[in-house]
Amino acid sequence: MFPDSVDTPIQTPRLSLRLAGPGDGQAVYAAVVESLDSLRAWPTSLPWALYEPSASASEDFCLASMRDRENGTGLAFLVWDHQQRLVGSVGLHTIRWDIPSMEMGFWMRTGMHRNGFAKEAVTAVLHLAFTQLKARRVFARTDEDNAGSRATCASAGMLLEGVMKNERITPSGQLKNGCLYASTR
Repeated sequence: MFPDSVDTPIQTPRLSLRLAGPGDGQAVYAAVVESLDSLRAWPTSLPWALYEPSASASEDFCLASMRDRENGTGLAFLVWDHQQRLVGSVGLHTIRWDIPSMEMGFWMRTGMHRNGFAKEAVTAVLHLAFTQLKARRVFARTDEDNAGSRATCASAGMLLEGVMKNERITPSGQLKNGCLYASTR
């Protein structure tokens, strides 16, 4: 389970990462709508993006994220810049407390790509996972073709553990390769 207190928000030089909560749905919805084409390019990594977005579904995500935190099954951080614009989201899920191991997932708003925000946010959450949560392993799965996510994982210090052939299937039935990146302590 999560420690009684997880030090949040996480502050970086350009970002503030705070846990998703009530009232954040509208900002999440706006970011998802703006980014829908780029999110839908990766259906095996972001299957939720295939559904029609709505403000209520985004608010439900924020409320479910709170429950996941309370249950010790996940942490979803919303990433904000210093102008209070939602940049994206970074989360920890698929948690195995017996190791402890956790999977990291992330996406960034289309208008915020290619400026290092993803690396900054992922690095900050990796630090939290290894220091406060005492993780021994944090891993991320990406599509082999997703050069941006792969570069983010590598630049944040995660190592490519392998390319898994025909590990994913698109909604149209096309088999895709997945990549597994991880950091361990």
